[in-house]
Amino acid sequence: MAVKIDSSWYEVLKPQFEAPYFAELKQFLIAERQQHTCYPPGSKIFNAFDSTPFDKVKAVILGQDPYHEPGQAMGLCFSVPDQVPPPPSLVNIIKEINDDLGTQISTTSGDLSGWAEQGVLLLNATLTVRAHQAGSHQHHGWEQFTDAAIQALNERRSGVVFLLWGSYAIAKRKLIDPRRHHILTAPHPSPLSAYRGFFGCRHFSRANAYLQQQGQTPIDWSRIR
Repeated sequence: MAVKIDSSWYEVLKPQFEAPYFAELKQFLIAERQQHTCYPPGSKIFNAFDSTPFDKVKAVILGQDPYHEPGQAMGLCFSVPDQVPPPPSLVNIIKEINDDLGTQISTTSGDLSGWAEQGVLLLNATLTVRAHQAGSHQHHGWEQFTDAAIQALNERRSGVVFLLWGSYAIAKRKLIDPRRHHILTAPHPSPLSAYRGFFGCRHFSRANAYLQQQGQTPIDWSRIR
């Protein structure tokens, strides 16, 4: 597998790349790609790590799977390439930002690269997926890999904001020391659950308030690409 990943993350995650489970994961992905269309493209699998260096991470947003329809997945959770219509969950995220911060972000673009460049790690727990089959690459090793990334941030960094939306992401809080970091939880922004408390959670202003308390520059959430 051709790996395109920032050198800072490669050093942190090198033990994972060399572990037996990752060799098995690699063989699984090779077989999958021989038989099925998979997303994202190989060069984008580690895009979250390539776009946001380890020592620059200010905030983490955790997703579950890449998007599984053509042209959507780009290796950043919740993000889609420019010119691809934002999926419903992302539309709701943008709505909450606008309501929280008084911004007027358009939903014509869903490319969140601008966040990644500012230090927001947009990490899916599973980094690949078979086309049209959500969850198809779960339980093959990716979760161990991405858990290791979260644990590395927890242990080697301090003052990071973790935005955990939905029960799957919230379960990852066990990997995070709340004495060293700030954890924000809310229901998932999906249309099925956004009205149960994602809308009105004000995570974006709350994240920035914490970062400023830590002496860090806040995130410009209106800069999505």
